[in-house]
Amino acid sequence: MKDVMLSSRAKAAVRLALDEDLGDALSVSAKRWLDATSEALVDPDAVATGEIYPKGDGCVVSGATVARAVMRAVDSKIKVSILKKDGETAKKGEAILTFRGKARSILAAERTALNFMQRMCATATLARRFVDATKKNGTLILDTRKTTPGLRVFEKYAVLCGGGTNHRFGMYDRVLMKDNHRRLWKGGDGSRLDEAVLAARKAFPRLAVEVEVESLEECKSALKAKPEWIKLDNMSISDMKKCVKLCKGISKTEASGGITLDRAKEVAATGVTAISLGCLTHSAGSVDLSLEWRAV
Repeated sequence: MKDVMLSSRAKAAVRLALDEDLGDALSVSAKRWLDATSEALVDPDAVATGEIYPKGDGCVVSGATVARAVMRAVDSKIKVSILKKDGETAKKGEAILTFRGKARSILAAERTALNFMQRMCATATLARRFVDATKKNGTLILDTRKTTPGLRVFEKYAVLCGGGTNHRFGMYDRVLMKDNHRRLWKGGDGSRLDEAVLAARKAFPRLAVEVEVESLEECKSALKAKPEWIKLDNMSISDMKKCVKLCKGISKTEASGGITLDRAKEVAATGVTAISLGCLTHSAGSVDLSLEWRAV
């Protein structure tokens, strides 16, 4: 798992987030970020040491390297030590990372660093729960494109930290025929999905093709053209099992449609290759993290 901060999108997002929080106070002459409150109250030479830790148990770490990047973007002289790597679990009060540097700089970076980490940790923690619930069956836990605009690179990385798997990153790296696409293709005839698969392959021969189906008959239709994936949308467990049996050795299967943690085990037991979950990125919320001084 590569450091998310190797991505140019991640670097740009960090810069934008800092500009959002500190941009109006940017001192061009001093060439540094400014926090008005710290400028008014904190000695410019004050040095502090601190840490970031979760306020509850079971936090799957994600974004430690992002927090480090935020701090160093504010002040390259801040020293950051990551004690819990992305993907590891931290207990309540257990330090994820420690830092030392100019107190003003740390205060300027604090909220932005925590904002990234608290959401990323929440997504990683939720992904881990689904992975643990379905690991007996070896089911892949997939994310979706239901991400925060501009922050997809972080949210999909957080899914990886939780042991999940990234689905397509955008609309450009896989053909995925959903219901709205199908309705605009030859009247949405579910008995001719094989023709739609062939049309997609002709247009984009290097991309994997996935078709969303809502019934056993639609699944049979799509299978004639052997798409790489068939998405079983909002199906009953009974129909899901039948489709998985049909697809075995031909197409991989992805279950989708409001699957909760309580239902995940039952869905995984049908033998589907994967379960896709929009909730990982649109409803994970935030983990409560704290940044506290250890010495000032």
